[in-house]
Amino acid sequence: MAKDLSFTCNDCGAVHSKWSGRCDACGAWNSITEDKALSSGPASKTLGAKRGATVHLTDLATQDAEPPRTMSGVGELDRVLGGGLVAASALLVGGDPGIGKSTLLLQAAARFGRNGLKVIYVSGEESTAQVQMRARRLGLTESPVKLAAETNLRNILTTLEAEKPDLAIIDSIQTMWADNVESAPGSVSQVRACAHELTSFAKKRNMAVVMVGHVTKEGAIAGPRVVEHMVDTVLYFEGERGHQFRILRAVKNRFGPADEIGVFEMTGRGLAEVKNPSALFLSERGTPAPGSVVFAGIEGTRPMLCEIQALVAPSPTAQPRRSVVGWDGGRLAMILAVLESRCGVAFAGLDVYLNVAGGLRINEPAADLAVAAALVSAREDAALPSDCVVFGEISLSGALRPVVQTENRLKEAQKLGFTAALVPQQPKRVAVPGLTTRDMSDLAGFVTEVFGAR
Repeated sequence: MAKDLSFTCNDCGAVHSKWSGRCDACGAWNSITEDKALSSGPASKTLGAKRGATVHLTDLATQDAEPPRTMSGVGELDRVLGGGLVAASALLVGGDPGIGKSTLLLQAAARFGRNGLKVIYVSGEESTAQVQMRARRLGLTESPVKLAAETNLRNILTTLEAEKPDLAIIDSIQTMWADNVESAPGSVSQVRACAHELTSFAKKRNMAVVMVGHVTKEGAIAGPRVVEHMVDTVLYFEGERGHQFRILRAVKNRFGPADEIGVFEMTGRGLAEVKNPSALFLSERGTPAPGSVVFAGIEGTRPMLCEIQALVAPSPTAQPRRSVVGWDGGRLAMILAVLESRCGVAFAGLDVYLNVAGGLRINEPAADLAVAAALVSAREDAALPSDCVVFGEISLSGALRPVVQTENRLKEAQKLGFTAALVPQQPKRVAVPGLTTRDMSDLAGFVTEVFGAR
């Protein structure tokens, strides 16, 4: 009798009928492993022979009560969660190794414990002594949090059923293993099975569960993408090792806004929340310099100012280098092409380096104009005034398009002492007291008027 086997890609979760060296879905090499099906046998083939229970139906007019929430007291974390932790919810937290995921969750567990929740922290990567040592360093030894070091999923679920906690933290899902799945811990089938069991258990027992997930070298959470679809909330903990800033970003949230961010600062006593991220990201900005532009962006629901830095230098090689940190490299190539074809500003034979200061990563197209301004400023060796902010989207025709929440961006800039803003033309003029706006219709006019380069 033939084995009921499939072959699954560890990077993207794509299922193949046979093994191959390269995944057709994502292009990864040596990522396909043998995966025994979770459901095999006669029961799965004769499912239609047995009648199931009738499902309760409702209509669109029925209004259910809002799910109860518990605030942690950490403002940045509660903001990202959408107003607090929801009971019977499943969360997945991903981030680079050593970025501070365990520190953040241990601090959050202590806060939730002090607020009346029964919290259990299960570590599959560290012993209880190591977790206790971190708690002493963070000053959390008096917090009512129960610890365990275990990787067997059956033992963990039995303990949770006996203890009946309000919140369980699993660090990490890749170290858990279910003894009814014939594969190694960390494999696609193990991660999928353990995440499914924990999520189902949380829903049935009205318990919130937080699972830590490792990330791949591309920055995505390792394992099949179906794990992200199972849970209610997916959070990414971002940051650069050389910077003290850390960004907690919600990429999926069924109970709040997605793309909301929380800003933390890594200190000797753990992670401290940042009340005014704009002031922090601009704190090290000195005198105006060529290639430095302040961008007024929107992250989630909050306006945030940050510095975009560009450097343009003659290339010693025949193939100029394009290096980007904190922004999309493909979008940089588009901006360079528009500057050359629409504005006559050539970057051929020049190395281009672009950096978002502070370790922040920007995803919105409103940063196009600030990036273009930084590139032209670096090329022409002309600095913008220190009291000026820039934002706007650039089309392939060279036209400048207005962006959302213009008024909030300008108010944040005015609050931090900026007096001028370079923005696209608005359908309805936005006026902020104490701040002068200069409307630009296209990129060519912007380059000519601001830098005199054409």
